[in-house]
Amino acid sequence: MQTAELLTVFVNERPVAVTRGSTARDAVAAFDPDIASKLDEGLAYLTDGVGSKIDADVSLSAGSIIRIVRSASRREEKGRSAE
Repeated sequence: MQTAELLTVFVNERPVAVTRGSTARDAVAAFDPDIASKLDEGLAYLTDGVGSKIDADVSLSAGSIIRIVRSASRREEKGRSAE
């Protein structure tokens, strides 16, 4: 039986181990399942190491850098309800 090869990627500057062929969403789910749900709901999106927006279904390679960005419109909505 073969074991899956693990790669280290970085989500919000933290190392996360994922199997070869994993997507950015898979890495986020391994990092924090609640944030992965926010991606699915459109309340967050992902960027690469230089700040370019990426799709959650992009395949990763060892050393990939992913940053999670929460939707500003959702934060603004919360701020208004507190006023």
